[in-house]
Amino acid sequence: MTDNEREPEADETAPHVDTVLATPVSGAEYDEPSPVGTERGLIIETSEGAQELFPRKDTGSEEILREAGAVLRLPEGVILNGDDIDIEQTDDETMIINMGPQHPSTHGVLRLMIELDGETVLRTKPIIGYLHTGMEKTAEELTYVQGSTNVTRMDYLSPLHNELVLSLAVEALLGIEMPARSDWIRMLMVELNRMSSHLMWMATNGMDHASTSMMIYGFREREMILAFFEKTTGLRMNHNFIRPGGTAADLPDGWEDDVTIICDTVLPRLDEYDELLTGQPLFRQRSEGIGNLSAEEALALALTGPLLRSTGVPWDLRRAMPYLRYDEVEFDVIVGTFGDNFDRYSIRLNEIRESIRIVRQIVEKMPAGDYRVQDKKVTPPPRGRIDESMEALIHHFKVFTEGFRVPEGEVYVAIESPRGELGCYLVSDGSPKPYRMHIRGPSFVNLQALPLMMRGGLLADAVVACSSVDPVMGEVDR
Repeated sequence: MTDNEREPEADETAPHVDTVLATPVSGAEYDEPSPVGTERGLIIETSEGAQELFPRKDTGSEEILREAGAVLRLPEGVILNGDDIDIEQTDDETMIINMGPQHPSTHGVLRLMIELDGETVLRTKPIIGYLHTGMEKTAEELTYVQGSTNVTRMDYLSPLHNELVLSLAVEALLGIEMPARSDWIRMLMVELNRMSSHLMWMATNGMDHASTSMMIYGFREREMILAFFEKTTGLRMNHNFIRPGGTAADLPDGWEDDVTIICDTVLPRLDEYDELLTGQPLFRQRSEGIGNLSAEEALALALTGPLLRSTGVPWDLRRAMPYLRYDEVEFDVIVGTFGDNFDRYSIRLNEIRESIRIVRQIVEKMPAGDYRVQDKKVTPPPRGRIDESMEALIHHFKVFTEGFRVPEGEVYVAIESPRGELGCYLVSDGSPKPYRMHIRGPSFVNLQALPLMMRGGLLADAVVACSSVDPVMGEVDR
């Protein structure tokens, strides 16, 4: 054997493949990894750190109590006692499985770690973070004019609500008063968007209950609304139509007839949904008494939207803290009683009816006038003026390249989206770009309810419970 072919000495390190270990939990003991040969390839154990659902022996009593829903609010000085947990199964009798993030019924890249005793769900932990887009950080590099193109992609099922909440926050900092027609146009668009979002939920929730017919019907009605959006804004989704200072354009000719046809078509078909689902024995068995929440639990978790209203709390920002012209239209706040999946289904079904009622009033009350504020510092000149005036051309160029400056300050504005309270916290340093923007996404907050809703139910009910939250992961991982 030559020197070049000799075996390595004991103190020399031979090439090998490293093992990437899971992040250890505090107090948990792990065996040392055995050597991994190159012929076996790389072994990787992944972990989501504190988000991970670990076996019961590696989980502290505080976390188990929190996951089990026994503790929602802790007065100062209270000591948690793990003996209070009424789930006594050992690790040998349970198993932990993953549902998602690649799963058709998690409504996006949501991962649910579920501890099961047979088919009964003992603990659940929603794990997020698979769709980070950095939209809030991106907002700091976009002007206020460009901001709508960014936030509209957070909740892609109700993009107009995202555009609206950003625009209202910017306008609050600017201190400008909006024309009446602008407010009514915005109300029309967001109520139609609420209808389309709930119709999508009716479709997917029907599919989660194994109703393929409802999936077809929901998409059929939603298509009518998206066609009107395309006619009005130029796009079916991610419109960039509602902007700071008003809207991008006025409503198209014949919009009254288009909207009336939508209302006259969707309203009787809601009765068909009622007949198809509400009285269906299997649908009721899979929804009544499933995923229960109490009003106390919903308030402690800061839940909003249909989840909160299903527990009997009549909280709707359109009524409680009116914005736009909601104090000038009549509608009812739909509430439930038992806080179960059936209540949440009934609320969304009837909220479509209430949105139709609001839209009909908007058609009757729509005033004439400007669709955007006539402030040259905020609003670009009409496109027709660009060919006639050099000043108009320069003005148009500066608005869309440099943007407009917003006075220093901070503001929080909230509106009622189809999923709950959608808020925008905005900080301005006086430049044309936000210093900081944070979106309070209702889906992010509402996902906290899943461990409570799924505890003690069957694994088959996990799909329906997740659906009843109506999460959109774009606004969870924004």
